Amino acid sequence: MNIAFIAHDSKKELMVQFCIAYCGILSRHSLCATGTTGKLVSEATGLRIQRYLSGSQGGDQQIAARISCNEIDLLIYFRDPLNAKSNEPNEMNLLRLCDVHNIPLATNIATAEALIHALERGDLDWRELVKS
Repeated sequence: MNIAFIAHDSKKELMVQFCIAYCGILSRHSLCATGTTGKLVSEATGLRIQRYLSGSQGGDQQIAARISCNEIDLLIYFRDPLNAKSNEPNEMNLLRLCDVHNIPLATNIATAEALIHALERGDLDWRELVKS
């Protein structure tokens, strides 16, 4: 599966800790991330991650483009809901694209862990069933 990671600044450490905890599962998949998030996760885990621009420079839009082309199967997007961002319209577009293309989306640690366990069990291979 193709898994994308995005994390707001205040959630980057949480993303790193999440990826350390689930490194074994994540290592079996193709990973991509916005620039800084990808750098931090890669340095902490040794995982191979395709890095895009940082979110403020359009990295979230690059991931959105991959979602719209059905090239992303799962998005883990740790958002900071308490601090409004200037790029909030881009954020809403990204969430909308996940809904349009039926992309499983985690915006917090609880949902991310539920999805990663489902991934490990093989419960997220629904796209392969649809292609058959």
